[in-house]
Amino acid sequence: MSNKKSIWQFIKFVLVSCLATVIQLALVNILYFMMKGFTSPLPAFLAAVFNETTVGEGNANWGYMLPFFLSNLIANTVGYFINRSKTFKSDAPIWHFALYIVILFALIIFSTWLQGVIVNALNGCGVAFFVGAAPTIASMAAGTLQLIILFPIQKYVLLREKKENA
Repeated sequence: MSNKKSIWQFIKFVLVSCLATVIQLALVNILYFMMKGFTSPLPAFLAAVFNETTVGEGNANWGYMLPFFLSNLIANTVGYFINRSKTFKSDAPIWHFALYIVILFALIIFSTWLQGVIVNALNGCGVAFFVGAAPTIASMAAGTLQLIILFPIQKYVLLREKKENA
């Protein structure tokens, strides 16, 4: 029974992730449009990771990075609370959410970096299909990585199911 329950939870987690993706895509486009003129350089510790070689020429600034970071953070936060109540039926304490935010920050920074690396690699290969599809392929790869990492963390650590009173 536990395997069936885990499979069903994974299916629900994927569906919630699809909803979060829709939220993220809408937000990233809105935020990018609003912030594209915000070209202030990134601080040194971020600029070392998110340089123009990694994220592309003209993109190593706040106007490029904030939309991706904020949209991902907001979408995953919505997903966390849906998963908390619907997927895992958890009564996890609020400090678990704080821990989730710390994990999410690290994961978003890594995912954003990974997307830049993938886009630049695909753009450099010279194959027209890969060049045109590079942002989509990179987003899908980063999203898959997040799903693989976040499902077990939420299921087994942060959002354990409520214990029934026996």
